[in-house]
Amino acid sequence: MNIGFIAHDSKKHLMQNFCIAYRGILSKHELYATGTTGRLIEEAANLNVHKFLAGHLGGEQQMCAMIEQNQMDLVIFLRDPLNPKSHEPDIHKAIRLCDMHNIPLASNVATAELLIKSLEHGDLEWREAYNA
Repeated sequence: MNIGFIAHDSKKHLMQNFCIAYRGILSKHELYATGTTGRLIEEAANLNVHKFLAGHLGGEQQMCAMIEQNQMDLVIFLRDPLNPKSHEPDIHKAIRLCDMHNIPLASNVATAELLIKSLEHGDLEWREAYNA
């Protein structure tokens, strides 16, 4: 399955720790991320990540294009709801596209853990039938 990762600057370290914790599950899937987040995941968790541009340079739009084409099966977008910066990705387009294409989306680590554990147990296999 294709899994997308985006993180606001203040959540990048949390994303790294998440990917370290779930490396065993994540290593079985195709991973995509905005540039800086992808680089940090690769460095911390030793996972292969297809990296887009940095979020503020168009990486978020590249991720949204895959979502729009229904080529993403799960998106984890760890965001800082209290202190978003103007140069950071805007979550609203990704949320709208995930809702339109019925793609599971986590915007915090608690939901991300539930989705990754569901993925491990095969609970997201319906995505394969949905995409067929």
